[in-house]
Amino acid sequence: MRIATAAYPLNALTSWAQYEDKIAAWVGDAAANGADLLVFPEYGAMELATLAGMDVAGDLEKSLFAVSDRMADADTLHQRLAAAHDVHIVAASGPAATQMRPVNRARLITPDGQIGVQDKQIMTRFEREIWGVVGGNHLQVFDTAIGKIGILICYDSEFPLLGRALSECDVIAVPSVTEALAGYWRVRTGAMARALENQCVTAMSSVVGDAQWSEALGTSFGAGGIFCPPDTGFPPTGVLAAAEICVPGWTYADVALETIAHVRADGVVLNRAHWDEQAGRDGAALNVALK
Repeated sequence: MRIATAAYPLNALTSWAQYEDKIAAWVGDAAANGADLLVFPEYGAMELATLAGMDVAGDLEKSLFAVSDRMADADTLHQRLAAAHDVHIVAASGPAATQMRPVNRARLITPDGQIGVQDKQIMTRFEREIWGVVGGNHLQVFDTAIGKIGILICYDSEFPLLGRALSECDVIAVPSVTEALAGYWRVRTGAMARALENQCVTAMSSVVGDAQWSEALGTSFGAGGIFCPPDTGFPPTGVLAAAEICVPGWTYADVALETIAHVRADGVVLNRAHWDEQAGRDGAALNVALK
């Protein structure tokens, strides 16, 4: 398959038609370049809050629910585009209202109209301490026509056990938004580590640029990147493709499921198969005094 990951700038929208045109152009461009799987970023859906007015978009609490109210329409749009272009789309995540507090929800949309839902598991300090966004549903493996796909939303990619829960996946999408270069590199390092441990491919997308109308987003730094185990059949750097920081557009890489299967079965190392050998070796060091 060909994977496309987005470095996606947010817009202050003046109409729903403007949003439709924007997403249609992005999906159409990726499809024209042969992409089979498109990965949009974390909180990329927050631009929908501007349709309720800039006062709402700039209010942390009101913006959550303004976006949540638009998500069903956004899903319908993505379903139509996925079918028209015969692509799988990880739609930009956004808040989804629940009986408690909103969750941060991404959706995997298939060409035949199915929607797989994945919520972020572990909240960043801003989400939990200021914004009041909470963790949602369990991690899921989506068995699709192009392979087994999982989603680790941004901060989730920095936790090895969450990655291990998706060890059956061929591709793990990592939608992200980070307000500093340090954040970008944390998520990228996590994405590369998960590719190493699971001997799979990870696809990181990012919000880029200014959205000063949003107290939650402000200015975002990031880039698209597609990562792999530095092993048989893959680049020795572990990088299939990586874009320049904060340059909007798609980043592409071609991935063969056979290559993933081969490295898992007969790689130079077998991290995925040897994972369980850590049991009983919890990493606790003995405190030994040397004289």
